[in-house]
Amino acid sequence: MARVQLNTPAPDFALADFQGRMVRLADFRGKQNVVLVFNRGLG
Repeated sequence: MARVQLNTPAPDFALADFQGRMVRLADFRGKQNVVLVFNRGLG
């Protein structure tokens, strides 16, 4: 996978939310700001 460059739109992706529902980044485009936080595992 190629690295995302600074100051460019993020590629679309899907992740499960806290209730297990799939959410796509594209669902929020033009509607809301999105903040992504990646936490490292505890292992």
